[in-house]
Amino acid sequence: MTLPPDAPQTPPQTAPQTAPRPGLAYRPEIDGLRAIAVGAVVLYHFGLAGLSGGFVGVDIFFVISGYLIGGILWAELGATGRLSFRRFYERRLRRLAPAYLAVALTSLVVGWLVLLPFEFREFGKELVAATLWFSNIFYWREAGYFDIGAEHRVLLHTWSLSVEEQFYLVLPATLWLMLRLLGRPGAVMAALTLLWAVSAALCLWASRADPTAAFYLFPFRAWELLSGVLLAIAGQQWPHRTRPASPRAAAALAWAGLALLALALGFVQSAGFPGWQAALPVAGTGLLLAATGSGGGGLVARALRLPPVRFVGLISYSLYLWHWPVLVLSREWRGPQAAHGLLAEAGWIALTLALAALSWRFVEQPVRQGRFWRGWRVFVPAGLALGAVAGAGVGLWKAEGLPGRFDPAVRAYVEASGDFLQDWSRCTTLAEGPLAGLEGCAIGPEGPPRVLIWGDSHLRALMDGLAEAGTRTGVAGLILWRAGCPPVFGLEKDETAATAPQNRACGAANRQIRAALPALKAAGVERILLVGRWSYYAEGAGIGLDGQNRIALAPGPDGDAAIGAAPDAAGRMAAALDLTLAEMGAVFGPANLWLFRQPPELPAFDSRTLAAALAHGRIDEAGAAARGRVSAADLSARVARAEAPLRALAAAGALRLIDPWPWLCAPDGGSCGAFGRDPAAGPGPRVLYFDTNHLTNAAARMLAAAGLFDAALAGSAASQAAGAASEAAGDGDG
Repeated sequence: MTLPPDAPQTPPQTAPQTAPRPGLAYRPEIDGLRAIAVGAVVLYHFGLAGLSGGFVGVDIFFVISGYLIGGILWAELGATGRLSFRRFYERRLRRLAPAYLAVALTSLVVGWLVLLPFEFREFGKELVAATLWFSNIFYWREAGYFDIGAEHRVLLHTWSLSVEEQFYLVLPATLWLMLRLLGRPGAVMAALTLLWAVSAALCLWASRADPTAAFYLFPFRAWELLSGVLLAIAGQQWPHRTRPASPRAAAALAWAGLALLALALGFVQSAGFPGWQAALPVAGTGLLLAATGSGGGGLVARALRLPPVRFVGLISYSLYLWHWPVLVLSREWRGPQAAHGLLAEAGWIALTLALAALSWRFVEQPVRQGRFWRGWRVFVPAGLALGAVAGAGVGLWKAEGLPGRFDPAVRAYVEASGDFLQDWSRCTTLAEGPLAGLEGCAIGPEGPPRVLIWGDSHLRALMDGLAEAGTRTGVAGLILWRAGCPPVFGLEKDETAATAPQNRACGAANRQIRAALPALKAAGVERILLVGRWSYYAEGAGIGLDGQNRIALAPGPDGDAAIGAAPDAAGRMAAALDLTLAEMGAVFGPANLWLFRQPPELPAFDSRTLAAALAHGRIDEAGAAARGRVSAADLSARVARAEAPLRALAAAGALRLIDPWPWLCAPDGGSCGAFGRDPAAGPGPRVLYFDTNHLTNAAARMLAAAGLFDAALAGSAASQAAGAASEAAGDGDG
């Protein structure tokens, strides 16, 4: 099959320093565009002020990649009427695998030296995902409240490479099949345009409904790559129609494209991205590609063709690969207190540039141009090397990140830093009943739940302990938790640590739970336990290391007059709690309502930070222990407004309090801390906190073993035993 006569023939190569591109002449200004893209990403990640949208460099890459790969495939179809899939994927493998393997292996060695076991285990999973080109899916699935955080993800940047490779898994076959079925280039363009529109519409929708999916997943990003593909095909099929009418018009288009890129780099915000904001870098890149395609573009094109700019573009793939591991691993080694301004980072940027240049010269180029790395011969060694890297990742994962690398004095903090992962096999999105659509986790024996446990991330932290208590008491329960969402009726929240859809989902879920109370009672639920970070909601902010987190509470559509009349967040929280307990008490009876007192907050404590500081000699054991303690006076000031209404309600018989403080504070009440005696762990103190306010799984199991949850789960029969256990407490290491 051949294209119409106006399809271009394969021009000669004009740039021996780049890999052969069938059907495309070398365009130096494209390397200049690559330099803008990679420079923006690198400087943004290293903290350059005034570059709020530097991350859109990835979107520039998407358009360029679609333009070049789509152009190569279309030119091959035009010249031969067919596609060599083997040759296409051979080129992709030679292009991507060598530099990636160099970065992955170097990161593996350096990670062994600086990463904590939990981080190193997660790095092993990252290695597998990145090597098999599904890291975007991995990071989408892993994103969440207790994710280790982008700043600890060594291969996070490979998500964009996975998006590209997933696109190129389907693009060659799609073009070939469309041309066979539709017959004419115009019909193929129309079909591709339809796919572009569908992907763009999905992107706009998902950017509001599920921003994480919109950011990471291929279907929501395909329109950006298709923009380049459509531009390349149009330029080859109808060059006279798509070429600027004059050099002056080309220059104007180039300036317009550059202005759009500048606008995107300087003003685009991460909130709601990609969404409509992604149109700025996509349109700007498309205009620059179109304006400079015939050698025009004026001053802008000449600047893009400058040798230093082009060189940065030539090494852009290696530069992109190296910059993020250098940033993450260097900061893991330096610690969070190290200066991170641009001047302080200049040396690390210089190291990144040096590694990229060396990688391009001695890894990328020899493999792309070497004769041995041609044809089928490339697949066997590349497959073996990639398989070995993926196997190493599996090994790290199974070996729990090799904790034996660290001194025993560090182990307690190291163990706490990873002690929040749990068994989610009994967690699912409820498919039926009054709570359908909410995520719930079953505990205890199989069967209808007798206890509803409702809360925020503090409940998630207690899940292992509650599960053990449910099994021991023989009481089935249902856990409903949502991060940063107060378990009360009548409020809406606006939290800085959450997205707008997550904030809206909190209020919607709480209203659904409120409406479900009678049906839950009819279905067999007998008791309710509330778990929350009450001081956070009453004060409107975190404390210490998480003091940057803010939450604002406002009356919701299901609120009452008392909530609306309250003068501040503490008053609104107290009024909402009154409303919640009154409605629950009317259905289940006040004697069946329980509330878990929030564990003491430790403003200066973070197990991961302290584990790394101890491991790398930035702090001694005494200094680490001091950060894990807080005085009774400081605690009283923090919890006063949050706990006053709780105690009043308990005194009035509207609820029953579960108090974990005797296990977390010194017997004399002088201070509370992150350290306690866990009989299950053997002699010696154990770190029982993950961060400033979340307990570890070990702490949750310790509280369960002490019988702290039994009364709330099993009812009055367990109340006396739980009370006796509480009175006997007081041997905590505090």
